[in-house]
Amino acid sequence: MDDLKRGGIAVIDYGSQYTQLIARRIRELGVYSEVFAHDGTADHINQHDPAGYILSGGPNSVYEKGAPTLPRFILDSGKPIFGICYGMQLLTHSLGGDVAASTEREYGSATITHTPDSPLLDSLESELQVWMSHGDRIEQPPDGFIPLAQSENSPYAAIGDIDNKRYGVQFHPEVSHTPQGSAIISNFLFRVCDCDNKWTPTAFIDDSIARIREQVGEKQVLLALSGGVDSAVAGTLIHRAIGEQLTCIFVNHGLLRKNEPEDVVRVFRDEQHMNLIAVNSIETFLTALDGVTEPEQKRKIIGKLFIDVFSEEARKLQGIDFLAQGTIYPDVIESAANSKSAKTIKSHHNVGGLPDDLQFELVEPLRDLFKDEVRKIGTALGLPDAIVWRQPFPGPGLAIRCLGDLTWERLETLRAADHIFIEELRAGGMLRDTTAQSFAVLLPVKSVGVMGDNRTYEEVLALRAVTTDDFMTADWARLPYDLLARVSTRIVNEVSGINRVTYDITSKPPGTIEWE
Repeated sequence: MDDLKRGGIAVIDYGSQYTQLIARRIRELGVYSEVFAHDGTADHINQHDPAGYILSGGPNSVYEKGAPTLPRFILDSGKPIFGICYGMQLLTHSLGGDVAASTEREYGSATITHTPDSPLLDSLESELQVWMSHGDRIEQPPDGFIPLAQSENSPYAAIGDIDNKRYGVQFHPEVSHTPQGSAIISNFLFRVCDCDNKWTPTAFIDDSIARIREQVGEKQVLLALSGGVDSAVAGTLIHRAIGEQLTCIFVNHGLLRKNEPEDVVRVFRDEQHMNLIAVNSIETFLTALDGVTEPEQKRKIIGKLFIDVFSEEARKLQGIDFLAQGTIYPDVIESAANSKSAKTIKSHHNVGGLPDDLQFELVEPLRDLFKDEVRKIGTALGLPDAIVWRQPFPGPGLAIRCLGDLTWERLETLRAADHIFIEELRAGGMLRDTTAQSFAVLLPVKSVGVMGDNRTYEEVLALRAVTTDDFMTADWARLPYDLLARVSTRIVNEVSGINRVTYDITSKPPGTIEWE
Protein backbone atom coordinates (compact mmCIF):
# COMPACT_ATOMS: atom_id res chain seq x y z
CA MET A 1 0.00 0.00 0.00
CA ASP A 2 2.87 2.38 0.73
CA ASP A 3 4.00 2.18 -2.90
CA LEU A 4 0.47 3.00 -4.11
CA LYS A 5 0.27 5.99 -1.76
CA ARG A 6 3.78 7.33 -2.30
CA GLY A 7 4.00 10.37 -4.56
CA GLY A 8 0.36 11.39 -4.05
CA ILE A 9 -1.07 14.65 -2.72
CA ALA A 10 -1.43 15.76 0.90
CA VAL A 11 -4.60 17.83 1.33
CA ILE A 12 -4.29 20.20 4.29
CA ASP A 13 -7.68 20.79 5.91
CA TYR A 14 -8.54 24.33 6.99
CA GLY A 15 -12.19 23.63 7.72
CA SER A 16 -13.87 23.82 4.32
CA GLN A 17 -17.04 21.81 3.83
CA TYR A 18 -15.50 20.78 0.50
CA THR A 19 -12.19 19.37 1.82
CA GLN A 20 -13.19 15.73 1.27
CA LEU A 21 -14.28 16.63 -2.24
CA ILE A 22 -10.74 17.80 -3.05
CA ALA A 23 -9.34 14.41 -2.07
CA ARG A 24 -12.06 12.60 -4.01
CA ARG A 25 -11.41 14.58 -7.19
CA ILE A 26 -7.71 13.72 -6.96
CA ARG A 27 -8.48 10.02 -6.44
CA GLU A 28 -10.82 10.07 -9.45
CA LEU A 29 -7.81 11.12 -11.53
CA GLY A 30 -5.87 8.04 -10.39
CA VAL A 31 -3.65 9.73 -7.79
CA TYR A 32 -3.72 8.91 -4.08
CA SER A 33 -4.64 11.76 -1.75
CA GLU A 34 -5.11 11.99 1.97
CA VAL A 35 -6.61 14.68 4.21
CA PHE A 36 -4.52 15.99 7.11
CA ALA A 37 -5.32 18.47 9.88
CA HIS A 38 -3.54 21.79 9.37
CA ASP A 39 -1.78 21.42 12.73
CA GLY A 40 -0.47 17.91 12.02
CA THR A 41 3.20 17.11 12.46
CA ALA A 42 5.60 17.06 9.54
CA ASP A 43 6.23 13.33 9.99
CA HIS A 44 2.50 12.58 9.90
CA ILE A 45 1.66 14.76 6.90
CA ASN A 46 4.72 13.60 4.95
CA GLN A 47 4.39 9.92 5.83
CA HIS A 48 3.76 8.92 2.18
CA ASP A 49 6.26 11.34 0.66
CA PRO A 50 3.66 13.48 -1.18
CA ALA A 51 4.50 15.02 -4.54
CA GLY A 52 2.69 18.21 -3.56
CA TYR A 53 0.29 19.89 -1.15
CA ILE A 54 -3.18 21.36 -1.60
CA LEU A 55 -4.38 23.87 1.01
CA SER A 56 -8.17 23.72 1.39
CA GLY A 57 -10.61 26.55 1.86
CA GLY A 58 -11.98 27.46 5.25
CA PRO A 59 -14.24 29.86 7.15
CA ASN A 60 -11.52 32.04 8.69
CA SER A 61 -9.82 35.27 7.70
CA VAL A 62 -6.02 35.13 7.77
CA TYR A 63 -5.99 38.16 10.07
CA GLU A 64 -8.32 36.70 12.70
CA LYS A 65 -6.83 35.97 16.08
CA GLY A 66 -6.10 32.27 16.25
CA ALA A 67 -6.65 31.73 12.51
CA PRO A 68 -5.07 28.50 11.19
CA THR A 69 -1.55 28.97 9.85
CA LEU A 70 0.59 27.39 7.15
CA PRO A 71 3.23 25.02 8.57
CA ARG A 72 6.72 26.23 7.78
CA PHE A 73 7.88 22.76 6.71
CA ILE A 74 5.45 22.88 3.78
CA LEU A 75 6.92 26.15 2.53
CA ASP A 76 10.47 24.84 3.08
CA SER A 77 9.79 21.53 1.30
CA GLY A 78 10.35 22.94 -2.17
CA LYS A 79 7.38 20.88 -3.36
CA PRO A 80 4.44 22.29 -5.37
CA ILE A 81 1.68 24.03 -3.37
CA PHE A 82 -1.86 24.79 -4.52
CA GLY A 83 -4.01 27.04 -2.31
CA ILE A 84 -7.78 27.08 -2.71
CA CYS A 85 -9.78 30.09 -1.41
CA TYR A 86 -8.60 30.44 2.23
CA GLY A 87 -5.62 28.31 1.25
CA MET A 88 -4.72 30.86 -1.43
CA GLN A 89 -5.08 33.74 1.02
CA LEU A 90 -3.00 31.90 3.61
CA LEU A 91 -0.26 31.15 1.07
CA THR A 92 -0.25 34.82 0.04
CA HIS A 93 -0.16 36.05 3.65
CA SER A 94 2.59 33.60 4.64
CA LEU A 95 4.82 34.76 1.77
CA GLY A 96 4.42 38.49 2.42
CA GLY A 97 1.53 39.39 0.10
CA ASP A 98 -1.50 41.45 1.07
CA VAL A 99 -4.98 40.09 1.83
CA ALA A 100 -7.93 42.34 2.60
CA ALA A 101 -11.68 42.23 2.96
CA SER A 102 -13.34 42.59 -0.43
CA THR A 103 -15.75 45.47 -0.94
CA GLU A 104 -17.90 43.07 -2.95
CA ARG A 105 -18.17 39.54 -1.59
CA GLU A 106 -18.45 36.76 -4.14
CA TYR A 107 -20.70 33.80 -3.43
CA GLY A 108 -21.94 31.54 -6.18
CA SER A 109 -21.24 31.29 -9.89
CA ALA A 110 -18.77 33.73 -11.45
CA THR A 111 -16.87 34.13 -14.70
CA ILE A 112 -13.10 34.40 -14.81
CA THR A 113 -10.75 35.11 -17.67
CA HIS A 114 -7.26 33.68 -17.52
CA THR A 115 -3.83 34.13 -19.02
CA PRO A 116 -3.02 31.48 -21.65
CA ASP A 117 -0.16 29.01 -21.24
CA SER A 118 0.13 28.87 -17.45
CA PRO A 119 0.68 25.24 -16.32
CA LEU A 120 -2.28 25.38 -13.93
CA LEU A 121 -4.83 26.58 -16.49
CA ASP A 122 -3.16 25.15 -19.56
CA SER A 123 -5.42 23.99 -22.42
CA LEU A 124 -8.56 25.53 -20.89
CA GLU A 125 -10.78 28.10 -22.57
CA SER A 126 -9.86 31.69 -21.79
CA GLU A 127 -13.23 32.30 -20.10
CA LEU A 128 -14.35 29.87 -17.38
CA GLN A 129 -17.36 29.46 -15.10
CA VAL A 130 -16.29 28.91 -11.50
CA TRP A 131 -17.82 28.70 -8.03
CA MET A 132 -16.80 31.48 -5.65
CA SER A 133 -17.30 31.56 -1.88
CA HIS A 134 -15.19 34.22 -0.20
CA GLY A 135 -15.21 37.57 1.58
CA ASP A 136 -11.48 38.38 1.57
CA ARG A 137 -9.42 38.76 -1.57
CA ILE A 138 -5.81 39.21 -2.66
CA GLU A 139 -4.75 42.86 -2.92
CA GLN A 140 -1.07 42.24 -3.71
CA PRO A 141 0.46 38.83 -4.50
CA PRO A 142 3.79 37.86 -2.92
CA ASP A 143 7.05 38.46 -4.75
CA GLY A 144 7.49 36.07 -7.65
CA PHE A 145 3.74 35.57 -8.20
CA ILE A 146 1.91 36.80 -11.28
CA PRO A 147 -1.83 37.14 -11.93
CA LEU A 148 -3.23 34.19 -13.88
CA ALA A 149 -6.97 34.97 -13.85
CA GLN A 150 -9.40 37.75 -12.98
CA SER A 151 -13.10 38.02 -12.17
CA GLU A 152 -15.28 41.11 -11.95
CA ASN A 153 -14.55 41.52 -8.24
CA SER A 154 -11.20 39.72 -7.91
CA PRO A 155 -8.23 41.07 -9.87
CA TYR A 156 -6.30 38.04 -8.62
CA ALA A 157 -8.80 35.20 -9.04
CA ALA A 158 -5.77 32.96 -9.70
CA ILE A 159 -2.07 33.60 -9.13
CA GLY A 160 1.08 31.60 -9.64
CA ASP A 161 4.79 31.51 -8.94
CA ILE A 162 5.54 29.31 -11.92
CA ASP A 163 9.26 28.86 -11.20
CA ASN A 164 8.62 27.61 -7.65
CA LYS A 165 5.44 25.70 -8.59
CA ARG A 166 3.17 27.58 -6.17
CA TYR A 167 -0.39 28.45 -7.18
CA GLY A 168 -3.57 29.82 -5.70
CA VAL A 169 -7.18 30.21 -6.86
CA GLN A 170 -9.93 32.23 -5.22
CA PHE A 171 -12.63 29.80 -6.40
CA HIS A 172 -13.40 26.13 -5.70
CA PRO A 173 -12.26 23.81 -8.52
CA GLU A 174 -13.35 20.72 -6.56
CA VAL A 175 -17.11 21.38 -6.74
CA SER A 176 -19.33 20.39 -9.65
CA HIS A 177 -20.35 24.05 -10.07
CA THR A 178 -16.88 24.68 -11.53
CA PRO A 179 -17.28 22.67 -14.77
CA GLN A 180 -13.58 22.67 -15.65
CA GLY A 181 -12.47 22.16 -12.06
CA SER A 182 -11.23 18.59 -12.59
CA ALA A 183 -9.11 19.77 -15.51
CA ILE A 184 -7.51 22.41 -13.26
CA ILE A 185 -6.77 19.83 -10.57
CA SER A 186 -5.46 17.47 -13.26
CA ASN A 187 -3.06 20.16 -14.46
CA PHE A 188 -1.73 20.58 -10.95
CA LEU A 189 -1.27 16.82 -10.53
CA PHE A 190 0.34 15.97 -13.83
CA ARG A 191 1.80 19.19 -15.27
CA VAL A 192 3.01 20.70 -12.01
CA CYS A 193 3.61 17.76 -9.63
CA ASP A 194 4.46 15.05 -12.21
CA CYS A 195 2.26 12.51 -10.40
CA ASP A 196 1.66 8.98 -11.69
CA ASN A 197 -1.95 7.78 -11.99
CA LYS A 198 -1.37 4.44 -10.29
CA TRP A 199 -4.31 4.54 -7.84
CA THR A 200 -6.55 2.01 -9.67
CA PRO A 201 -9.04 -0.65 -8.50
CA THR A 202 -6.88 -3.50 -9.81
CA ALA A 203 -3.76 -2.20 -8.08
CA PHE A 204 -5.71 -1.66 -4.84
CA ILE A 205 -7.15 -5.19 -4.90
CA ASP A 206 -3.79 -6.84 -5.53
CA ASP A 207 -2.11 -4.77 -2.82
CA SER A 208 -4.94 -5.33 -0.30
CA ILE A 209 -4.93 -9.10 -0.78
CA ALA A 210 -1.20 -9.20 -0.08
CA ARG A 211 -1.58 -6.99 3.01
CA ILE A 212 -4.52 -9.03 4.41
CA ARG A 213 -2.57 -12.27 4.00
CA GLU A 214 0.44 -10.70 5.71
CA GLN A 215 -1.65 -9.39 8.62
CA VAL A 216 -3.82 -12.46 9.19
CA GLY A 217 -1.49 -15.32 8.34
CA GLU A 218 -3.23 -18.62 9.13
CA LYS A 219 -5.63 -17.14 11.72
CA GLN A 220 -9.41 -16.73 11.62
CA VAL A 221 -11.39 -13.56 10.80
CA LEU A 222 -14.96 -12.64 11.76
CA LEU A 223 -17.10 -10.12 9.84
CA ALA A 224 -20.54 -8.66 10.57
CA LEU A 225 -22.16 -8.71 7.14
CA SER A 226 -25.12 -6.37 6.67
CA GLY A 227 -25.51 -6.66 2.91
CA GLY A 228 -24.57 -3.01 2.49
CA VAL A 229 -21.88 -2.17 -0.03
CA ASP A 230 -19.12 -1.49 2.52
CA SER A 231 -19.34 -4.76 4.44
CA ALA A 232 -20.06 -6.65 1.20
CA VAL A 233 -16.92 -5.38 -0.54
CA ALA A 234 -14.80 -5.80 2.60
CA GLY A 235 -16.03 -9.38 2.98
CA THR A 236 -15.45 -10.26 -0.67
CA LEU A 237 -11.96 -8.77 -0.62
CA ILE A 238 -11.00 -10.63 2.56
CA HIS A 239 -12.53 -13.86 1.24
CA ARG A 240 -10.49 -13.45 -1.94
CA ALA A 241 -7.39 -13.19 0.26
CA ILE A 242 -7.92 -15.92 2.89
CA GLY A 243 -10.94 -18.00 1.78
CA GLU A 244 -12.23 -20.37 4.46
CA GLN A 245 -10.47 -18.45 7.24
CA LEU A 246 -13.28 -15.85 7.05
CA THR A 247 -16.62 -16.35 8.80
CA CYS A 248 -19.48 -13.87 8.30
CA ILE A 249 -22.41 -13.29 10.63
CA PHE A 250 -25.57 -11.80 9.16
CA VAL A 251 -28.15 -10.62 11.72
CA ASN A 252 -31.69 -10.37 10.33
CA HIS A 253 -33.40 -7.95 12.71
CA GLY A 254 -36.58 -7.69 10.64
CA LEU A 255 -35.88 -4.08 9.69
CA LEU A 256 -34.48 -4.65 6.20
CA ARG A 257 -36.13 -3.91 2.86
CA LYS A 258 -38.11 -6.42 0.85
CA ASN A 259 -36.14 -9.55 -0.15
CA GLU A 260 -32.86 -8.26 1.30
CA PRO A 261 -32.28 -11.07 3.85
CA GLU A 262 -32.76 -13.66 1.11
CA ASP A 263 -30.49 -11.72 -1.27
CA VAL A 264 -27.66 -11.56 1.27
CA VAL A 265 -27.73 -15.31 1.82
CA ARG A 266 -27.99 -16.03 -1.90
CA VAL A 267 -25.16 -13.75 -2.99
CA PHE A 268 -22.63 -14.44 -0.24
CA ARG A 269 -23.32 -18.04 0.77
CA ASP A 270 -24.54 -19.52 -2.51
CA GLU A 271 -22.69 -17.42 -5.12
CA GLN A 272 -19.56 -16.20 -3.33
CA HIS A 273 -19.32 -19.42 -1.27
CA MET A 274 -18.49 -17.68 2.01
CA ASN A 275 -18.90 -19.18 5.44
CA LEU A 276 -22.09 -17.33 6.38
CA ILE A 277 -24.05 -17.67 9.61
CA ALA A 278 -27.53 -16.18 9.15
CA VAL A 279 -29.25 -15.36 12.45
CA ASN A 280 -33.00 -14.75 12.58
CA SER A 281 -33.53 -12.27 15.46
CA ILE A 282 -36.71 -10.61 14.23
CA GLU A 283 -38.78 -11.48 17.30
CA THR A 284 -36.03 -10.32 19.69
CA PHE A 285 -35.75 -6.90 18.06
CA LEU A 286 -39.47 -6.27 17.63
CA THR A 287 -40.17 -7.23 21.24
CA ALA A 288 -37.53 -4.79 22.47
CA LEU A 289 -38.89 -2.04 20.21
CA ASP A 290 -42.53 -2.55 21.11
CA GLY A 291 -44.08 0.81 22.01
CA VAL A 292 -40.84 2.76 21.39
CA THR A 293 -41.41 5.82 19.19
CA GLU A 294 -38.52 8.20 20.04
CA PRO A 295 -35.88 7.88 17.25
CA GLU A 296 -32.76 8.12 19.41
CA GLN A 297 -34.13 5.47 21.74
CA LYS A 298 -34.85 3.24 18.74
CA ARG A 299 -31.27 3.62 17.53
CA LYS A 300 -29.75 2.84 20.92
CA ILE A 301 -31.92 -0.23 21.46
CA ILE A 302 -31.10 -1.58 18.00
CA GLY A 303 -27.38 -0.84 18.39
CA LYS A 304 -27.16 -2.59 21.77
CA LEU A 305 -29.21 -5.57 20.63
CA PHE A 306 -27.12 -5.95 17.49
CA ILE A 307 -23.95 -6.13 19.59
CA ASP A 308 -25.60 -8.60 21.98
CA VAL A 309 -26.72 -10.93 19.17
CA PHE A 310 -23.42 -10.65 17.32
CA SER A 311 -21.47 -11.31 20.54
CA GLU A 312 -23.58 -14.36 21.35
CA GLU A 313 -22.87 -15.86 17.93
CA ALA A 314 -19.18 -14.92 18.09
CA ARG A 315 -18.76 -16.78 21.41
CA LYS A 316 -19.91 -19.99 19.69
CA LEU A 317 -16.94 -19.82 17.34
CA GLN A 318 -13.46 -20.97 18.27
CA GLY A 319 -10.08 -19.43 17.49
CA ILE A 320 -11.19 -16.03 16.15
CA ASP A 321 -8.37 -13.50 16.37
CA PHE A 322 -9.47 -10.77 13.95
CA LEU A 323 -12.62 -8.70 13.49
CA ALA A 324 -13.18 -7.28 10.00
CA GLN A 325 -15.12 -4.06 9.47
CA GLY A 326 -16.19 -2.09 6.41
CA THR A 327 -14.77 1.19 7.75
CA ILE A 328 -14.27 3.67 4.91
CA TYR A 329 -12.21 6.85 4.64
CA PRO A 330 -14.93 9.42 5.52
CA ASP A 331 -15.42 7.49 8.80
CA VAL A 332 -11.70 7.82 9.50
CA ILE A 333 -11.68 11.56 8.73
CA GLU A 334 -14.71 12.20 10.94
CA SER A 335 -13.25 10.17 13.80
CA ALA A 336 -10.01 12.15 13.62
CA ALA A 337 -11.76 15.52 13.52
CA ASN A 338 -12.01 17.74 16.57
CA SER A 339 -15.50 17.07 17.93
CA LYS A 340 -15.41 19.13 21.14
CA SER A 341 -18.11 21.49 19.93
CA ALA A 342 -19.99 19.03 17.74
CA LYS A 343 -23.63 18.33 18.52
CA THR A 344 -25.23 14.92 18.12
CA ILE A 345 -27.62 14.90 15.17
CA LYS A 346 -28.31 11.19 15.38
CA SER A 347 -26.54 8.11 16.73
CA HIS A 348 -24.94 5.42 14.61
CA HIS A 349 -23.98 1.85 15.43
CA ASN A 350 -21.55 -0.77 14.19
CA VAL A 351 -19.60 -3.56 15.86
CA GLY A 352 -17.84 -1.16 18.20
CA GLY A 353 -18.38 -1.67 21.93
CA LEU A 354 -17.96 -5.45 22.03
CA PRO A 355 -17.68 -7.04 25.50
CA ASP A 356 -14.25 -7.39 27.08
CA ASP A 357 -14.14 -11.13 26.39
CA LEU A 358 -14.45 -10.45 22.65
CA GLN A 359 -11.57 -8.14 21.87
CA PHE A 360 -10.14 -8.71 18.40
CA GLU A 361 -7.48 -7.13 16.24
CA LEU A 362 -9.13 -5.14 13.45
CA VAL A 363 -8.94 -5.83 9.73
CA GLU A 364 -10.21 -2.79 7.80
CA PRO A 365 -9.26 -3.18 4.13
CA LEU A 366 -11.42 -0.24 2.94
CA ARG A 367 -10.33 2.42 5.43
CA ASP A 368 -8.45 4.34 2.72
CA LEU A 369 -11.40 4.45 0.27
CA PHE A 370 -14.25 6.84 -0.44
CA LYS A 371 -17.69 5.36 -1.17
CA ASP A 372 -17.39 5.74 -4.94
CA GLU A 373 -14.05 3.92 -4.81
CA VAL A 374 -15.62 1.11 -2.75
CA ARG A 375 -18.19 0.65 -5.53
CA LYS A 376 -15.45 0.46 -8.17
CA ILE A 377 -13.64 -2.16 -6.12
CA GLY A 378 -16.88 -4.14 -5.72
CA THR A 379 -17.45 -4.13 -9.47
CA ALA A 380 -13.84 -5.19 -10.10
CA LEU A 381 -14.34 -8.05 -7.63
CA GLY A 382 -17.37 -9.26 -9.60
CA LEU A 383 -20.14 -8.41 -7.15
CA PRO A 384 -23.59 -7.91 -8.74
CA ASP A 385 -24.87 -4.37 -9.35
CA ALA A 386 -27.71 -4.97 -6.88
CA ILE A 387 -25.08 -5.11 -4.10
CA VAL A 388 -22.53 -2.64 -5.47
CA TRP A 389 -25.11 0.05 -6.21
CA ARG A 390 -27.30 -0.58 -3.19
CA GLN A 391 -28.28 2.86 -1.99
CA PRO A 392 -27.20 3.96 1.51
CA PHE A 393 -29.30 2.30 4.18
CA PRO A 394 -29.20 3.32 7.85
CA GLY A 395 -27.97 0.83 10.44
CA PRO A 396 -31.33 0.86 12.29
CA GLY A 397 -32.99 0.11 8.96
CA LEU A 398 -36.70 0.64 8.52
CA ALA A 399 -37.08 1.40 12.24
CA ILE A 400 -36.34 5.07 11.48
CA ARG A 401 -38.46 5.11 8.32
CA CYS A 402 -41.48 3.62 10.05
CA LEU A 403 -42.37 6.55 12.28
CA GLY A 404 -44.33 5.82 15.43
CA ASP A 405 -45.07 2.31 16.69
CA LEU A 406 -43.03 -0.49 15.16
CA THR A 407 -45.25 -3.48 14.43
CA TRP A 408 -44.63 -6.29 11.97
CA GLU A 409 -47.76 -5.27 10.05
CA ARG A 410 -46.60 -1.64 9.62
CA LEU A 411 -43.09 -2.77 8.63
CA GLU A 412 -44.56 -5.09 5.99
CA THR A 413 -46.70 -2.23 4.69
CA LEU A 414 -43.64 0.02 4.44
CA ARG A 415 -41.59 -2.74 2.78
CA ALA A 416 -44.21 -3.24 0.09
CA ALA A 417 -44.58 0.47 -0.64
CA ASP A 418 -40.83 1.09 -0.65
CA HIS A 419 -40.35 -1.81 -3.07
CA ILE A 420 -42.82 -0.30 -5.53
CA PHE A 421 -41.04 3.08 -5.39
CA ILE A 422 -37.61 1.54 -5.99
CA GLU A 423 -38.99 -0.75 -8.70
CA GLU A 424 -40.44 2.20 -10.65
CA LEU A 425 -37.26 4.26 -10.24
CA ARG A 426 -35.22 1.36 -11.57
CA ALA A 427 -37.58 0.84 -14.49
CA GLY A 428 -37.28 4.54 -15.33
CA GLY A 429 -33.47 4.43 -15.21
CA MET A 430 -33.39 6.83 -12.25
CA LEU A 431 -32.14 4.66 -9.43
CA ARG A 432 -28.39 4.96 -9.95
CA ASP A 433 -27.60 8.27 -11.63
CA THR A 434 -30.64 10.49 -11.02
CA THR A 435 -31.07 9.80 -7.31
CA ALA A 436 -28.39 9.24 -4.68
CA GLN A 437 -30.86 7.94 -2.09
CA SER A 438 -34.54 7.07 -2.47
CA PHE A 439 -36.97 5.54 -0.01
CA ALA A 440 -40.44 5.59 1.52
CA VAL A 441 -41.42 6.73 5.01
CA LEU A 442 -44.57 5.49 6.74
CA LEU A 443 -46.10 8.24 8.86
CA PRO A 444 -48.09 7.83 12.10
CA VAL A 445 -50.78 9.99 10.51
CA LYS A 446 -54.12 8.90 9.10
CA SER A 447 -56.18 10.63 6.45
CA VAL A 448 -59.64 10.24 4.99
CA GLY A 449 -59.91 8.71 1.54
CA VAL A 450 -62.42 7.15 -0.82
CA MET A 451 -62.02 3.76 -2.48
CA GLY A 452 -64.94 2.73 -4.61
CA ASP A 453 -68.01 3.89 -2.75
CA ASN A 454 -66.44 3.44 0.66
CA ARG A 455 -64.77 5.92 2.99
CA THR A 456 -61.28 4.94 4.17
CA TYR A 457 -59.21 6.17 7.08
CA GLU A 458 -55.68 4.91 6.59
CA GLU A 459 -52.01 5.90 6.94
CA VAL A 460 -50.01 8.40 4.90
CA LEU A 461 -46.80 7.51 3.07
CA ALA A 462 -44.05 10.01 2.17
CA LEU A 463 -41.64 9.43 -0.69
CA ARG A 464 -38.10 10.81 -0.42
CA ALA A 465 -35.49 11.05 -3.21
CA VAL A 466 -32.39 13.24 -3.13
CA THR A 467 -29.44 14.17 -5.29
CA THR A 468 -26.02 14.76 -3.73
CA ASP A 469 -22.29 14.35 -4.31
CA ASP A 470 -21.19 13.98 -0.72
CA PHE A 471 -24.33 13.56 1.49
CA MET A 472 -23.21 16.58 3.53
CA THR A 473 -25.69 18.65 1.55
CA ALA A 474 -28.50 17.33 -0.65
CA ASP A 475 -31.32 18.55 -2.84
CA TRP A 476 -34.65 16.87 -3.50
CA ALA A 477 -34.75 15.05 -6.83
CA ARG A 478 -36.99 16.56 -9.50
CA LEU A 479 -38.69 13.31 -10.44
CA PRO A 480 -41.10 13.33 -13.41
CA TYR A 481 -44.74 13.85 -12.50
CA ASP A 482 -45.85 10.81 -14.47
CA LEU A 483 -43.45 8.60 -12.49
CA LEU A 484 -44.70 9.97 -9.18
CA ALA A 485 -48.29 9.48 -10.35
CA ARG A 486 -47.55 5.88 -11.31
CA VAL A 487 -45.88 5.17 -7.96
CA SER A 488 -48.76 6.74 -6.02
CA THR A 489 -51.40 4.83 -7.95
CA ARG A 490 -49.64 1.51 -7.50
CA ILE A 491 -49.04 2.00 -3.78
CA VAL A 492 -52.64 2.98 -3.00
CA ASN A 493 -54.01 0.13 -5.12
CA GLU A 494 -51.54 -2.61 -4.19
CA VAL A 495 -50.61 -1.91 -0.55
CA SER A 496 -53.22 -2.30 2.14
CA GLY A 497 -53.27 0.36 4.85
CA ILE A 498 -52.16 3.38 2.77
CA ASN A 499 -54.59 5.77 1.10
CA ARG A 500 -52.45 8.87 0.56
CA VAL A 501 -48.93 9.41 -0.88
CA THR A 502 -46.88 12.60 -0.55
CA TYR A 503 -43.46 13.65 -1.93
CA ASP A 504 -40.86 15.32 0.32
CA ILE A 505 -39.35 18.43 -1.32
CA THR A 506 -37.07 19.47 1.57
CA SER A 507 -33.37 19.96 0.93
CA LYS A 508 -30.50 19.28 3.36
CA PRO A 509 -30.10 21.65 5.12
CA PRO A 510 -32.51 22.55 6.67
CA GLY A 511 -33.79 18.97 6.72
CA THR A 512 -31.77 15.78 7.06
CA ILE A 513 -31.96 13.04 4.45
CA GLU A 514 -33.62 10.58 6.82
CA TRP A 515 -36.77 11.62 8.69
CA GLU A 516 -35.48 10.32 12.03
